[in-house]
Amino acid sequence: MPPRKHQQLLTAAIEREAEAHRRLVAGDLEAARAEFAAAGDLYRQSWEAAHARAFGRLVGMLKSAVLAGGGLYEARYARTALGERDPDSSTASYAQALAALILGEDQDARLWAARMSADEAFVRTGEAISALAAHDEVTYSAALEAIVRSFERRSRHLTGVAIADTALMLEALADRRGIRAAIVSPVLPVR
Repeated sequence: MPPRKHQQLLTAAIEREAEAHRRLVAGDLEAARAEFAAAGDLYRQSWEAAHARAFGRLVGMLKSAVLAGGGLYEARYARTALGERDPDSSTASYAQALAALILGEDQDARLWAARMSADEAFVRTGEAISALAAHDEVTYSAALEAIVRSFERRSRHLTGVAIADTALMLEALADRRGIRAAIVSPVLPVR
């Protein structure tokens, strides 16, 4: 592939993800899921075309897959792509933790989540993943609340669409486990 093909794929993935969020906010869940599925596929293609440390593309693929209503195939794919490598990267640990959580490997999810320490957002997301893996509703709700508040403080993301994709993805995973933080925020669609 040409050297910049992975960047074009990443840009297309982000654009599809932004459109998915627009559809979600508009209340068109079916169209949003289709856009998230397309975004996830583009994130995967971008990962395959990029350098070996572009772990954020795997995270994007997993988030999009969960928001599209799936994730098992993508979690297995991420696990295979990352293998048994132990990269010193919070983003790689994030991908590993998400994959483990999706696959129901709760102990592994907690271990990988504990390694997510690049910044406050990673730490809070790691706490939320660990809490979901432990079925700890109180800690999960507190972590998700902190994530949403940090998104509210940030400028708008993804071409001006106000979103908190991490919070949305975590709520989707929590729903699968019968946990719900029910965070109310202007950056989250009304459910």
